[in-house]
Amino acid sequence: MAGHELPEPADRKQVADPLSDLQAAEETRHSCDPAFRHGVVVGFDGSNSSERALAYAIGMARRSGSGLIIVHVANRLPTTVWAGCEPPVFVDVPDHRTEVLGLELACADYLSEIPWILVERGGDICHELEEVGREYSADAIVVGSTHGIVGRLFGSIAGRLAKRAQRPVIVIP
Repeated sequence: MAGHELPEPADRKQVADPLSDLQAAEETRHSCDPAFRHGVVVGFDGSNSSERALAYAIGMARRSGSGLIIVHVANRLPTTVWAGCEPPVFVDVPDHRTEVLGLELACADYLSEIPWILVERGGDICHELEEVGREYSADAIVVGSTHGIVGRLFGSIAGRLAKRAQRPVIVIP
């Protein structure tokens, strides 16, 4: 059929290009509000040490005129606890604490003077704090120190983060 073209059916759907979808997802993930670019990242879980870290981070953001990125990392448990599996596979545990923390923070007077956002992540706390810091090109990451037997057994989050982070880490006692 030389010289003859068959018309495309009207109901034919375009096949998605996986590479362009991946690039669009990366651009969306890494584009953030300019008010929070070079902001201060703070790990927050509602504990006393994280509240002290939040207070310090608020002052730091206020002094530098930048935004505050409050990060809550949801719990993950290894399935080895449940199924006796050999490879370490992690299961996300529903954590409604982020919603509660968000409401508490929204009602807090001490956050009214600076721009802030609450970011929820799931996974390893150190990795996620550093990842959020990288995404927002944060000037610093502020965390509270770990007290008690958990920190002694598993190593403190602040200590692990300070060893691996690519930006300043401020540990509040």
